[in-house]
Amino acid sequence: MRWTLPNILTVLRLAAAPLVPLMFLFLSRPFADFAALVLFLVAAITDWFDGYLARLWGQESRFGAAMDPIADKAMVIIAVVVITGYSGMNPWLILPSTIILFREVFVAGLREYLGSDAKLLKVTKLAKWKTTAQMVAIAVLFLGTGLNYYEVGHPPLVGETSLPWSDSWSDLATQLGLALIWIAALLTAITGWDYFDKARPYLSDHHGR
Repeated sequence: MRWTLPNILTVLRLAAAPLVPLMFLFLSRPFADFAALVLFLVAAITDWFDGYLARLWGQESRFGAAMDPIADKAMVIIAVVVITGYSGMNPWLILPSTIILFREVFVAGLREYLGSDAKLLKVTKLAKWKTTAQMVAIAVLFLGTGLNYYEVGHPPLVGETSLPWSDSWSDLATQLGLALIWIAALLTAITGWDYFDKARPYLSDHHGR
């Protein structure tokens, strides 16, 4: 592996994945929530930059192609588990989270089964948008949990007047985050079906005969 900047960004994003639960273990709230928010915003930015820089500088590599989607999945899956727990097992969050987790496991299984033919399931542009939507949604949800934890023990952030479209800033962030993660779940399902459709000929008992 060459230690190019795109590969370094990918490795850093992969190493950052387990930091999410560690933040809630070692940092007090709401600092842990806001730290996770910043981490996901940075991850979303580096996710775009590592591929862009690799193509721009001609530094695309097999290591980057393999590790980039793994880093994305590790970040998303770990964070979804954490955010679901700290959101009080909200059913409106559990369902899209289940779709996201199922798709990631399903596609990973397809790639493992296809082996050398797994190149058919290379990451598409829609899949990259899906990952970006997931990361932004999770970041906004962390903002919601952090604001909610803060508001419980403090006066309203905007005086005594409630927001016209929501009870509080935390509710607004949570509602926006839920809307975004449902959009991300829809994109996740679409890309999952696209990968399955591409793999179907290789799943037939008659393939290769």
